[in-house]
Amino acid sequence: MAANIHSPSANVLPNRASTTRTQKPKAEAVRLSVGFILANRFTLCAFANFVDVLRLAADEGDRSRPILCKWTIVSDTMDPVPSSSGISVQPKERLGDPRRFNYIVVVGGLMDETPNLSPAYHRFLHEAAAAGVPLVGVCTGAFLLHQAGLLDGYRCCVSWFHHSDFMEQFDGLDPVADQIFVVDRDRLTCSGGVSSAHLAAYLVDKHVGRAQANKSLHIMIIDDALQAEKPQPGIPLDLKTRDPIVQRALLIMQQNIDTPISVQEIARRMGNSKRQIERHFRLSLDTSPQVAFLNIRLDLAHHLIEKSQKSVARIAVDCGFCDSSHLSRMFRRRYGGTPQALRHPATTKD
Repeated sequence: MAANIHSPSANVLPNRASTTRTQKPKAEAVRLSVGFILANRFTLCAFANFVDVLRLAADEGDRSRPILCKWTIVSDTMDPVPSSSGISVQPKERLGDPRRFNYIVVVGGLMDETPNLSPAYHRFLHEAAAAGVPLVGVCTGAFLLHQAGLLDGYRCCVSWFHHSDFMEQFDGLDPVADQIFVVDRDRLTCSGGVSSAHLAAYLVDKHVGRAQANKSLHIMIIDDALQAEKPQPGIPLDLKTRDPIVQRALLIMQQNIDTPISVQEIARRMGNSKRQIERHFRLSLDTSPQVAFLNIRLDLAHHLIEKSQKSVARIAVDCGFCDSSHLSRMFRRRYGGTPQALRHPATTKD
């Protein structure tokens, strides 16, 4: 009989012990999961910047545990993927179901050495798009997404350095080359380099929190997170300004050095009026956009005359001048001498 008697106190103690054992702090759920596809000869810097923002945001301190963020490299063959620097990276998982990720990031690389993605990657990316998984193109990853037929009807960001390459390969598209990244619905693209850190920080901010995004950038010694509309850095200029309208206009000028466009056309591309552009240039640089554009072209011509073996006639065409005589007139007015005198100072007289 005694063995069948249930003492209340006997029941309570085991339950307390059980509660003590089971009431451990609940592990935080992953808030941001990212799958990476690395193209052959991918850009290591762009990939590393993106991953490190996730890594530093995923855990307290700098312990690198994938708690709040998770990331992995997926592959069709599981072969190591060589980067443009020659360092190879080993994928971790097969392609599988794309729905296990919040985002799939395609990291491109060298234009001339990056082949198209394999049919298996194309199927995987199309499955992801059909399932509503957003796709991200980093560096020349935008080229690869477009080759897969996944950028039709979307705005996309490419590096100012590759803008003309994109236009040559993909007729009919007008990629954005004057912002560090572009978010257009479920397609996100960035120009590579440090802009990939800012795009990753944008995702961390959205899914994990602004504090974690800022923490990642600060540890990486990067300034506070930049918005998508922040202009890309381009060719170094003496024309320094913090005015974003002027910065974007200068970048458009840099992209059209060989075929100069009007201020009216620059304003149209930016969505501003010609008068607005002119007012911002006057306030920020105390000059007109026309004079700034001419100075950009002359500065490049000066650099090419000093550093390259191109003929003056070729440089004139590359810098948007009608011919070498036109360049020489403008050059003398700006620098006080001719291109020939700069290149051969000991043998050429003004």
